[in-house]
Amino acid sequence: MKVAHELLYTPTHEWIKQEDEGIVCGITDHAQSELSDIVFVELPERGKTVAKGATLCVVESVKAASDIYAPISGTIIKVNDALSSAPETLNSDPYGEGWICVIEPSDKGELKDLLSAEQYKAKL
Repeated sequence: MKVAHELLYTPTHEWIKQEDEGIVCGITDHAQSELSDIVFVELPERGKTVAKGATLCVVESVKAASDIYAPISGTIIKVNDALSSAPETLNSDPYGEGWICVIEPSDKGELKDLLSAEQYKAKL
């Protein structure tokens, strides 16, 4: 399983990357591997406010539908619309082109609760 060292992680297998525009998030390589072939992504709505740990979106694979949880509280300011027509990108490039959305955080203090790459690897 690939774990990108520059990212932060949740115990529920989401990742985040802090950028100037906000917090970019997606699912981990482990998550996409467990889901197997992803066939549909119900993307979150721009402008929606999410609470840390609440359902962010739903990903469907040939195995099952799975909730993806918000790694941090805030407002969704951007979504990866390309996933609507190419949901398999979550499988092929979970840490790159397979990002799900960008969240403008409402409480940056929540970042301290996320796992480092080493902590996440230990949980796997």
